[in-house]
Amino acid sequence: MTRGAGPSGTAGAPARGLQRWSERLAALRGWRRLAAAAFFGALSAAALPPVHAVPVLLVAFPALLWQLDGAERWRSAASTGWAFGFGHFLAGLYWVGAAFLVDPDRHAAMAPFAVFGLAAGMGLFPMLAAVALHRTGLRRRRGAARVFLFAGLWLGAEWLRSWVLTGFPWNLIGTVWAFSDTMLQPAALAGVWGLSWITVVAASAPAALVAPTARSGWWLCGAAVSVLAVLAVWGSSRLGGAPPVGEDTVPDVKLRLVQPNIRQALKWREGFREGHVADQMRLGLRPGFEEVTHVIWAETAVPFNLSQEAALRRDMAAAVPAEGLLIAGAPRSVRAAGQRRLWNALHAMDRDGEIVATYDKASLVPFGEYMPLRSLPGLAKLTAGGTDFSPGPGPVTLSLPGLPAVAPLICYEVIFPDRGFGQGERPQWMLTITNDAWFGITSGPHQHFASARLRAVEQGLPLVRVANSGISGVVDGLGRVWQSLGLEERGIIDSALPKGLAAATPYAALGNGSVLILMLASLAAGSLGWARADPVSGPPDRRIRLTESQSMLPWPQGNTRITNDHIGTTGDSKNGKYSAGRPGRWPRKTQSGRYARGGAGPSSAHTPRFEPRKAR
Repeated sequence: MTRGAGPSGTAGAPARGLQRWSERLAALRGWRRLAAAAFFGALSAAALPPVHAVPVLLVAFPALLWQLDGAERWRSAASTGWAFGFGHFLAGLYWVGAAFLVDPDRHAAMAPFAVFGLAAGMGLFPMLAAVALHRTGLRRRRGAARVFLFAGLWLGAEWLRSWVLTGFPWNLIGTVWAFSDTMLQPAALAGVWGLSWITVVAASAPAALVAPTARSGWWLCGAAVSVLAVLAVWGSSRLGGAPPVGEDTVPDVKLRLVQPNIRQALKWREGFREGHVADQMRLGLRPGFEEVTHVIWAETAVPFNLSQEAALRRDMAAAVPAEGLLIAGAPRSVRAAGQRRLWNALHAMDRDGEIVATYDKASLVPFGEYMPLRSLPGLAKLTAGGTDFSPGPGPVTLSLPGLPAVAPLICYEVIFPDRGFGQGERPQWMLTITNDAWFGITSGPHQHFASARLRAVEQGLPLVRVANSGISGVVDGLGRVWQSLGLEERGIIDSALPKGLAAATPYAALGNGSVLILMLASLAAGSLGWARADPVSGPPDRRIRLTESQSMLPWPQGNTRITNDHIGTTGDSKNGKYSAGRPGRWPRKTQSGRYARGGAGPSSAHTPRFEPRKAR
């Protein structure tokens, strides 16, 4: 069988095309290398919500690995990995800039710095994966071992991103499957981490379809497709065995979700705030209110310090169901020891206007709710007021009248996998309130909603999401959306509360331990590559291939000989046209010489090797 061929024994035009592209990408240098890496990184972002062009990953990830083939030093690998990450996060997080345009007079000038700065910072994590792959020495072993190791390193970088500097696990690569209820189901086994790992393995597998490991590469691609097919069949079976949407519900609970679609630019403006509260009360009191047990408003839906406004609570009590609660977001402020402290809170209020439970947001948004670099001149947080929000004590489980135990989450707290539910009783559902009006009609709210659905699948618990301007919705423990209101829609959702799954999911028990398991599996697979010595050193653009007709070319000068085992030719010459350079390195072309380009380097049976000539 010809080396570089697939299982059929013939390489074919596609394989030759991949070979050429891999060599061209590996040979790129300087700004062209960085520009290409950034382009493929941006291309990979098209797989994220809401576009979900998942097949682009089959181009982006192999291109990154092929570029890393040409990285002679770790600095080159670092710059390539960073450029890929920069392009990926720039395209995936562009919508962050929209928040700076809500109050353009104060913040518009900061928008470019925020968008490009965030992308540059997030690019450090793919850079770490690229450098680690380079340091292992497997970057030139174009086989399954390298693919598995790269997937494990990418997963490790995503895990680091989830907690370093408070963490920002937005757009983990596993979220690309959010368009499919079926493909979300494996998250119940290993969380979004498992989805990320198998996605990177499958997307990177085509990188192994070039010499010298093309044959094993075909088997790797086939195995990856087979695993995805098995997961799809399992996910479909899991969905097929579940009760139909809308049937398995908590008795005697009827929720009303209020989405007022208040423009962010008007939300905190004096003269409008009382009207915003009255408007949400009218929405909540729409026909059917008599059957509702609990009304839920969005994050900071009440633009007042509700805990200190007794008169306002008495007015709002009219919008509370007779035997139920109004759950709403509002800022909470207290003054102690001459200092004012501020929290982003969720309150549950009864018909008497009394607050029966409060949750303070624990994971705050940098530059939005607090300023990590407040000492620098010219910086101001995006939210109203000059005081930073304080973090709450952490995850809790609330027991509210008329409801099963609930885990409250505010805004982007829902993007953290395995965030935990605090001490005591395991919750029966999750409630997340948010205000995505900052970002308008962009990709951001869609990506946020996709993360919320993943949390539901991971824990096997229903999730209710209430957003000021969308996307509000009710999601069951399988990630199925029962009802929803889209972006910048105004209205209400009346829904029963889905029941959670009868048993906790494997991921609920394992948590982020799945990351360790998957990384160990990747390391074990990568060790197979370490066991084999790499015969190649030197960049692809210096590799040559001799054909039969070229086997009698003049040979290098000096104390070097060339051998070509396939042709069976050895020789040396006093007047050759090649300079072999250091022993074990690929030859450099002299000013007067030529050599054949376009070969596969170590993959070609005609590749010469250079050895020191024994002294005579």
